[in-house]
Amino acid sequence: MELWSIHNAKALIALDIRTMDDSPLAAAEINLHFPSIKLAQVRGSAQVIERNERFIRRHPMDVIGVFFALAGEAFFYYPGGFETLRPGQAVIYDADRPFMRGFHRGVEEMVLTIPREEYLALSGGRPLTKPVVVDFHDAGPSNRHMLALARLVREALATGTAGGAPAAAPLDARAVEASSLELLRLLVAGRGAGTPLGYLASARCFIEEHLADPDLCPARVADAVGISERHLTRVFAEEAEPPGAYVLRRRLERARSLLADEGERTTPIAAVAARCGFSSQAYFARVFKARFGMTPLAARRGGADTLILPD
Repeated sequence: MELWSIHNAKALIALDIRTMDDSPLAAAEINLHFPSIKLAQVRGSAQVIERNERFIRRHPMDVIGVFFALAGEAFFYYPGGFETLRPGQAVIYDADRPFMRGFHRGVEEMVLTIPREEYLALSGGRPLTKPVVVDFHDAGPSNRHMLALARLVREALATGTAGGAPAAAPLDARAVEASSLELLRLLVAGRGAGTPLGYLASARCFIEEHLADPDLCPARVADAVGISERHLTRVFAEEAEPPGAYVLRRRLERARSLLADEGERTTPIAAVAARCGFSSQAYFARVFKARFGMTPLAARRGGADTLILPD
């Protein structure tokens, strides 16, 4: 318990931690630190964490925390209120305001912290006086910007740590931090306060979720992230790629990944095309070859006998 408390104080947030019974604590935490934000993935047995007024005076943090619940229910007490948090919900709260959180079945969550000063810059100077609970669950109605932020945090933790093994691609720390901050701005400052980077991250998240939908189009993406289609086009212009072209590229990249997957070896190519949002197998084959210089069948075989065209 002492080691767990010391680690959290150094790596994330100083907490008064105790178990709910006499069982020993089992816990693990993965941390990523950026210049402005900190990310963590936390797993542990049943426990209660608290920061009361006396503890806060001894251990001020000056940070805002975003806690993404991934499994199990948790209670959240704060002055004047109470929340029950379910998997797929995130709570935003000022760590220097008293609170108590309990995990009677264990904790599994992701955490993002940001200095209060930077949070105030994002929120237009509005302080966080009580917790804000936002849904981000993939399978149900959710706040699109919070869902995008949760996906970004999850992918950063997976890429930045890779379970101790070399990551498949290097972590772009600057891009992760910038996108996280702009998604937070969209969440806390409200409609019309977003920047192109924030809307771009949110739009890309929506596209990834709906690649299998053949009706996915720029108009649907724009509506999902709360901007006009013209504004969406300007957002993607920052990346020199129209939204429609981005959707097609991501569909083709996903298809190529599926075709190279040994576990998908017996999946018909028509089914692969459908899973990537192509309603016509002939069109899929044509655009796939135009992109990669080989047919989908050749890609499944490894493409050794084909000419690979440059991007």
